[in-house]
Amino acid sequence: MRVITQQSLGGPEVLTIADAPEPRPLPTEVLVRVRAIGLNPLEARLRAGEFPLLGRPPFVLGWDISGVVEDASQSWRFRPGDEVFGMPLFPQAANAYAEFVSAPALHLVRKPASLSHVEAAALPIVGLTAWQGLVDLGGVREGDRVLVHGGGGGVGHVAIQIAKARGAHVIATASASKRKFVEGLGADEVIDYTAVDFTEAVRDVDVVLDTIGGDTVERSLEVLRPGGHLVTAVAEEDTALIARYKAAGMRFSGIGVDPDPVALRGLVELVEQGRLRVHVQETFPFERVTDAHRLLDAGHLQGKLVLTV
Repeated sequence: MRVITQQSLGGPEVLTIADAPEPRPLPTEVLVRVRAIGLNPLEARLRAGEFPLLGRPPFVLGWDISGVVEDASQSWRFRPGDEVFGMPLFPQAANAYAEFVSAPALHLVRKPASLSHVEAAALPIVGLTAWQGLVDLGGVREGDRVLVHGGGGGVGHVAIQIAKARGAHVIATASASKRKFVEGLGADEVIDYTAVDFTEAVRDVDVVLDTIGGDTVERSLEVLRPGGHLVTAVAEEDTALIARYKAAGMRFSGIGVDPDPVALRGLVELVEQGRLRVHVQETFPFERVTDAHRLLDAGHLQGKLVLTV
């Protein structure tokens, strides 16, 4: 089995492919032959050593997978040959940059026929983050006004569609180059953040979903209605900011995404209804993971990047 590891050779850290034993499923786990792997900006940050979620390298990156069950002898939920996808074990290491992944059966769901393996691998982390932020925490419902920061990115482009499916009026920030893409997702209003200050263009928002961080989170306080709710995926531990929101009578929630088969099935239902699609900007063969990470490092992606195995 090939896996991707990170090594430091006294200079820039590099990604390499190495041989490793094939994993064996533990009780309640299944062995998945991976067909595609979704890439996320988090993995570039881990590789760069920004925070020690997985300890110090070498380690194997990756969580988003889609593939075919190879061994289900320890679980009654799946059979060999079932096509599945999910985000196993997050935030623990799932070692998903590999040809085989051993994953808890509860962290996977059956892949709908309407999704390719590439599309399915692109969905879990961004889809679960958006769902847990908007549905579980934000409680978005029909008639709400929702502001999505970073509407053209991985989480943002899925969040727009989830909010629209729940009957919300959706406003999204995005660069001018992504306007048509974001409008095509169903956004009712698109604000070009490079030309317009969103605090001057938006008012009375019920829920803000932030994927940007920095002063965007602080300034979002200005656009919320009284009692409004800010949900952030990148500033969840800022105690001073939490205190500011509370003092202003607003709600502040940080989202750290969890494996969630119920939410995954909710995403699948939207896909099957034709109300959700995941956009893949580019795919790379497994051997070109370094090229994929260079593009990931550059930022400003439209949707997701995916490795094929």
